[in-house]
Amino acid sequence: MLIDPELAHRAAAVRDTRFDGRLVLAVRTTGVYCAPSCPSTAARRRSAEFFPTSAAAQQQGYRACLRCLPDVIPGSPEWNTRGDLAGRAMRLILDGVIEREGVPGLARRVGYSERHLTRVLTAELGAGPLALARAQRAHLARLLIETTSLSVSDVAFASGFASVRQFNDTVRVVFAATPSELRTAATRRGSRRQVPTTPGRVTLRLPVRTPFDAAGVLAFLGSRAIPGVEAAHPGRYSRTLRLPHGPATAHLRPAGTHVECTLRLADLRDLGTAVARLRRLFDLDADPAAIDRVLAADPGLAPSVAAVPGIRVPGSVDGTETVLRALLGQQLTVPAARAAARRLTEAVGEPLPAQDGELTTLFPSAAAVAERGGEVLAGSPRRVDTIRVVCAAIASGELEVHVGVDPETLRSRLRSYPGVGASTAGYVVMRLLGEPDILPPNDAVPRSVSGVDDLAERGRAWSPWRSYAGMHLWRASARATPEV
Repeated sequence: MLIDPELAHRAAAVRDTRFDGRLVLAVRTTGVYCAPSCPSTAARRRSAEFFPTSAAAQQQGYRACLRCLPDVIPGSPEWNTRGDLAGRAMRLILDGVIEREGVPGLARRVGYSERHLTRVLTAELGAGPLALARAQRAHLARLLIETTSLSVSDVAFASGFASVRQFNDTVRVVFAATPSELRTAATRRGSRRQVPTTPGRVTLRLPVRTPFDAAGVLAFLGSRAIPGVEAAHPGRYSRTLRLPHGPATAHLRPAGTHVECTLRLADLRDLGTAVARLRRLFDLDADPAAIDRVLAADPGLAPSVAAVPGIRVPGSVDGTETVLRALLGQQLTVPAARAAARRLTEAVGEPLPAQDGELTTLFPSAAAVAERGGEVLAGSPRRVDTIRVVCAAIASGELEVHVGVDPETLRSRLRSYPGVGASTAGYVVMRLLGEPDILPPNDAVPRSVSGVDDLAERGRAWSPWRSYAGMHLWRASARATPEV
């Protein structure tokens, strides 16, 4: 990830928040790294050093600023737009793969040797996979220390550390303070909230890069919500999660510059993974300024961009669920697809061990649908066979559906199954991998809305944000209803 030092220094000099999450500013005289928008006195050019990630700054011995909180801002939008090795690996690191499978598991998932993976990440991001994972653990730890009342030991394991001692040592190195000192400082400046916690229940804030079209995300998810798996009400959304160490539930409520998130986890080790997946579901790390600037240049889209700044493309919390729901929705209306998903869930979904209000059921696993889907699925035999075959491939590992898959590989693999259309494959790539440049098919948007016969021709000017243009068009096509 190349950084123009002069551009970076100008951004830091005016405290430009648009660069927060994209790079960090390190000051040689103080040994501290900051977000570009840090309110501290601007560093002199000769004292400033810029890094693409906080892990890279930590590798050079810098510690995090205790004033600007460079580790609790929205993440880099590059991880939503890059389909190369570094981008795919970083998405998996954020998902907690190194904590669960180590560097060998990360390398296997992206399809390269450990040596090559380390070489590419070090060249692109300034740090290897272990250092990047360590920085992610430290950032999550600080967030939990400063915004929750979890005990220090619970924070350690929830952040992905193998022991409390390792946790304490890392916090001291990265922040030049002990966990208790960080908590005391947060209480003193009033940023720590006294939110009661119960075993396995955590409430925290997910920062957002604004402007943020929260209403659009809630409407999109709400119109497709499956009872038992999801619950949607004005201003909030809840759902069940299938996580590596057990089931969980999440309750989310957008609130301006952040999303209030309450999680109930079977195992605190899944906290980081849950947070990463929910951030992707709400597309919180998107770059709305860059997206709106490009789309507003089209006279046909400009009114929609002005009316709905910060539009988002809802993502995914589970690859299997995203693929299956896309297959169920082929050539169906949103209500019909939702009804089909509800019938399937009621038949082969897994009950939660402990219900959480309206949330009672986990979305069906690929193995369950492959085995029993034929008893429940309606439609033509070919359509049912397609769904069962794809689910069997996912269950066996033949078809990988996770955030580290190469976009073109996933698209071509899905298209290789009879009955999976190009638009369905593109939809999965857009939702699961956060691919920002998927053009909606011509038949998905009424001509009266698009204004042209050939969206491909007009859509060239929207690149690399055609997925977001599609959300504007879909919203316009369904203006009379909440389904966008």
